[in-house]
Amino acid sequence: MSRIIHFTTVHPRNDTRIHLKEVRTLAKRWPGEVALFVQDGKGPESYEDQGYEIYDTGPPEKGRLRRMVFGARRMYHAVRRAKPTIVHFHDPELLPWAFLLRLSGVKVIYDVHENAPATVLSKTYLNPFIRRPMALILHALEKGAKAAFSAIVAATIDIRDNFGSSTTLVQNFPMLGELRRPNSSRHCERPKDFAYVGGVTAIRSAHEIVDALDVLGNPEVRLQMAGAFAPKTLEMAVTSQEGWRYVTFHGWAGRDVVSDIMGNVRAGLVLFHPLPNHITAQPNKLFEYMSAGLPVIASDFPLWREIVQKAGSGLLVDPEDPKAIAGAMQWILDNTEEAEAMGQRGCEAVECHYNWDAEAAKLVALYEDLLKEKKGQ
Repeated sequence: MSRIIHFTTVHPRNDTRIHLKEVRTLAKRWPGEVALFVQDGKGPESYEDQGYEIYDTGPPEKGRLRRMVFGARRMYHAVRRAKPTIVHFHDPELLPWAFLLRLSGVKVIYDVHENAPATVLSKTYLNPFIRRPMALILHALEKGAKAAFSAIVAATIDIRDNFGSSTTLVQNFPMLGELRRPNSSRHCERPKDFAYVGGVTAIRSAHEIVDALDVLGNPEVRLQMAGAFAPKTLEMAVTSQEGWRYVTFHGWAGRDVVSDIMGNVRAGLVLFHPLPNHITAQPNKLFEYMSAGLPVIASDFPLWREIVQKAGSGLLVDPEDPKAIAGAMQWILDNTEEAEAMGQRGCEAVECHYNWDAEAAKLVALYEDLLKEKKGQ
């Protein structure tokens, strides 16, 4: 029986932070006692050799409101029936159900991936008149979570500071060696390609990146794009842009494909718009590009500037300016030795500072403390 359950109704079962980092880390420490509950309709999956199982609580509900009510309720009942000692959840919409689990005597950990109230304020698909009330409700629920739950885990320093000093900071840094190919060719020998890996959204500069390719207008330069469009209606708009003819679109890609892409390009792009939830974010892809030995072309935010300039690992641009993005791409192509050196410095920074090993140790220590408390009750 699983003493430890991670659960989500929003994230995919192969989510890098939840599955590949947190669940696998805990399963190494407590083999056979860890499970991940998801809701995707793909059925159960056994990782017995690695000490954990994945349970599917059924197909996802159609529409956000149905997912938040019916899907979340279904997840709550499935988790409660399993009678875990500790539950660890990842979606703000599950907050009310997590309170119920806490009332039933289960230790509850809330894993805060982003500043949820700020994110709601930037959701363009929401009616402007309901964004602020929804953000205020989320803020109140999270304030209650801090008091009621057994622990809060924060993915960034900014989120940790918002919740207070008792919050456990577990940053979403890469796993050492996962994405760097040992026999990768030198940058000057690679195709004149760039990588964009992650969710393809308007607020992550999908339009501007494709426009930048058109500004370059070089048929030898291609963007290797891996990810899913959100919302799907964005796909038609982006693929109709002139610069799309320079894009090789891979759709959603597994880690092996991502590793192959990163081993055959000159630089990685991570260009979030300057929204409240973005300027203090620590994007996983920023550090993954660095871990793969790639220079980065990133948004010029104060926090990102501190990371990139301190490491000497890339270029910073206005993410809403296609000409600035194109200029940075051209610089990478024109200065191959310095670009490669940037990538090497970024890789060294990840090996020394921005890697999962230290974060994993903090996560395990938190669980050890909670399990000791439970045993002592």
